[in-house]
Amino acid sequence: MEITLYQAIGGAHGVSALCRRFYNLMDTLPEAARCRAIHPADLSGSEAKLTDYLTGWLGGPPVYVEKYGHPRLRARHLPAPIGPAERDEWLLCFNRALDDTIANPRLRDLIREPVERLAFHMQNRD
Repeated sequence: MEITLYQAIGGAHGVSALCRRFYNLMDTLPEAARCRAIHPADLSGSEAKLTDYLTGWLGGPPVYVEKYGHPRLRARHLPAPIGPAERDEWLLCFNRALDDTIANPRLRDLIREPVERLAFHMQNRD
């Protein structure tokens, strides 16, 4: 039987811990200020949506799709000005959250690489 990344990082608990740490870092790191500035004052909705998205993306239940339909991530993020600085700050927070919440370096790398590609795809400003 093949195990999903969702299962490997601890299922719902693992995804929640990752997203909680990610938004905590974004909210507190001075070097993530530009990325933080393009998010709502209250990050709880953003955290919930990322948790739902990553749950399905990592091989768990398709919670995000059930609630919101196809992710269309780039289209949904077009109103936010995402340039190289915002992209890199987002990745800084995500990579630190991975390092802080997932002990296995191989698992972190399996997640890190496609997330980095996605972050570059989300950039919509020069």
